[in-house]
Amino acid sequence: MSRLRRFLSSMVGRLFVILLLGMGVAAIGATLLAGAKRQQEFERQNLTRIADRLQGYVNLLDGNPELRERLLAAGGPSVRVLLPGARQGRADSALMDVLAARPGPVASASVHFTSFRACLPRMEDLLPPPQDKDKHRNRPPRERDPAFIPPRCRAVQLTLSDGTALALALESPAVAHNGVLAVDPLFLSLLVLAIAVLAYAVARMASAPLQRLASAAQELGQDLHREPMPVTGPLEVQRAAEAFNAMQQQLQRHLAERTHMLAAITHDLQTPVTRLRLRLENVEDEALRERLVADLAAMQALIREGLELARSAESAEQRAPLDLDSLLESLVEDAVEAGADARFDGGCGAVLMLRPLAMRRLFSNLLDNALMYGQSASVRAERDGKGVRVRISDQGPGLADDELRSVFDPFVRLETSRSRETGGAGLGLTIARALAGKDGARVSLENRAGGGLDAVVYWPAPVMAASRGGA
Repeated sequence: MSRLRRFLSSMVGRLFVILLLGMGVAAIGATLLAGAKRQQEFERQNLTRIADRLQGYVNLLDGNPELRERLLAAGGPSVRVLLPGARQGRADSALMDVLAARPGPVASASVHFTSFRACLPRMEDLLPPPQDKDKHRNRPPRERDPAFIPPRCRAVQLTLSDGTALALALESPAVAHNGVLAVDPLFLSLLVLAIAVLAYAVARMASAPLQRLASAAQELGQDLHREPMPVTGPLEVQRAAEAFNAMQQQLQRHLAERTHMLAAITHDLQTPVTRLRLRLENVEDEALRERLVADLAAMQALIREGLELARSAESAEQRAPLDLDSLLESLVEDAVEAGADARFDGGCGAVLMLRPLAMRRLFSNLLDNALMYGQSASVRAERDGKGVRVRISDQGPGLADDELRSVFDPFVRLETSRSRETGGAGLGLTIARALAGKDGARVSLENRAGGGLDAVVYWPAPVMAASRGGA
């Protein structure tokens, strides 16, 4: 049920329902209209046949006065003399219109519906015996089959060419009848199925450009230097693709301008910062000199990390097959050689399509944080269903629950767990999140049940390049 609700809430589902209902109503309406037209044509042809029989019989009577009595006694095809006393009902204007367009005596004939008994011959032996009248009277009437037009009897009054007036009973037998609503269930099922298939195909075609635009927008958030959208399809789709490509170019230009500006500021500050450092060496008060040098070093670190943050968002490094276990092992070995307490607890054997330099910076930042604030670190890579997870654990003090997310914001430094003596500017985790996001990963922090903090990098749908046997 949830899948159906999700499908109907999508653009494909809504277009499918609209097209299905619209085309279904139009097709069924056209079918009913065609059936009504066909029924009208059938009734017209039926009246024409009845008029032909009547005209043929009347012309025979009018052209043979000497045989008229014998012809009236014998009767014609579904035509005979009207019984005396037959009651007449409403006029049959449709048949009179058909007869009025014909030559001869029938043109002025008056036609009225009458009881069907008026068209039956006087044959007493066909009637039920007197003792069976009660049985026939109590028999329930049969229901009329809607697939047939019942037989009818018409009373026709006309005057022949010699002035002889005639009263004739004109019988029309029962004929097959297809009502307006009589639609073949198999035909209706095939019609609905064909409309559903067509509606779904049209809905998918109509929503495909929007899906491509959504995918391109999602990829743009991860890689600003992705390939531009192809400008194809209908005019409206082409205009949307052109607008999207123009937006991508503007974002690239703005980010490049920001990075170049930061690089220029960093470069231009090197000279005055160096002069300040030289001049600070001449300060006689040793305590003051150390504080000023520390402040100057903090300013240089802030400038470097700001530039690193800008470069992490603009980096155009290409993805390549990267053995995740080998990268993590090498980082741990470097930390051990530097005297840190680090260990690699196991790998997953995954080879992913990633940016090698960006991933090295990402895990270096996280590993440095773990070693700096937790004094020790353990690294493990594992697979979780379709995803790949890297967990870097430390034995530090951890973070409060409300700080697990805010620590990723730029320039956020938490006094309770992150000392200012480290010289950090509060951009390390921000840079790590930016680097991971460009490769489709998520970075999060989790407090460990036994104490300490876990930095988790998770790829929910990694692009696998190959695989080797792993833990």
